[in-house]
Amino acid sequence: MNVSAWVWIATLIALVVVLAVDLLIVGRRPHEPSMREAGGWVAFYVGLALAFGVGVWVLAGGQAAGEFYTGWLTEYSLSVDNLFVFVIIMARFAVPRQFQQKVLLIGIVLALIMRGAFIAAGAALISEFSWVFYIFGAFLVYTAVTLLKQGENDEDDFKENILIRWSKRALPISSSFDSGKMTMVSETGKRLFTPMLIVMIAIGTTDLIFALDSIPAIFGITKEPYLVFTANVFALMGLRQLYFLLGGLLERLVYLNIGLAFVLAFIGVKLFLEALHTNALSFINGGHGVHWAPEIPIWLSLLVILGTLGIATVASLVKSSRDRKKELIKA
Repeated sequence: MNVSAWVWIATLIALVVVLAVDLLIVGRRPHEPSMREAGGWVAFYVGLALAFGVGVWVLAGGQAAGEFYTGWLTEYSLSVDNLFVFVIIMARFAVPRQFQQKVLLIGIVLALIMRGAFIAAGAALISEFSWVFYIFGAFLVYTAVTLLKQGENDEDDFKENILIRWSKRALPISSSFDSGKMTMVSETGKRLFTPMLIVMIAIGTTDLIFALDSIPAIFGITKEPYLVFTANVFALMGLRQLYFLLGGLLERLVYLNIGLAFVLAFIGVKLFLEALHTNALSFINGGHGVHWAPEIPIWLSLLVILGTLGIATVASLVKSSRDRKKELIKA
């Protein structure tokens, strides 16, 4: 897939415009969106991603479109898992509901910047060293095992890192969020940072960790940097509204970690098989490709990911419903 410079430029301009509109909406009227508003925006962004995939199909063929849809679905599911940690961060720092949109939007901007850097670095590594797929594959399998050990999402999924602890200890922090800005002037005239700064540091460092998981996963589906980038963009856009739309439903997705663990392990194995197929390491099969290593087609990857996420979601909702009924009977 050959993507010209003007296509990249047009994509980046469109991204900036959408983010600017989001910033204007949040900046002018900080509020907690209604279910109808959040649902409308989520439907808009999902429709935009589906339409973009159709455009890729028309201009670049079914293979590229399949890679985009599979990559977008994978990144979107990982983004939903990220929301669990965002919920914990908001609760841990007692962020007022009317300011949570601002936190999420800035977090999304930070995530886009970080993932853009990781995508550029990953594409450069892959073009020069095909063996990097061995590392990506092993890392994804390790991440899958870690997810399984964590079990259900709880507050243990978020721990304050050294940067957050240092900021809370070394910086003059007010006890009030004031108007939701990073700084405020106290009654004595002293300039103070608001807790919003700590929240932004928590979101930013969390985004960095998420990027380490998601970028190897998407490169296991497509090696085209443009598709990797756009799949990430569409997965992150609308995440702010999805946070408010899902609300309490997040707590009911008790098997999401298991589903995501299986998806990451599947992509990790896929990467390892691809690395064997294109092997250039001298100590493996004399530096030649291992011909018995199968290549998993994109349609099969899409079916596996869709099926796994669907089963995990349905099983989660069934279990949550049964648990609620048991609690009602006991009461």
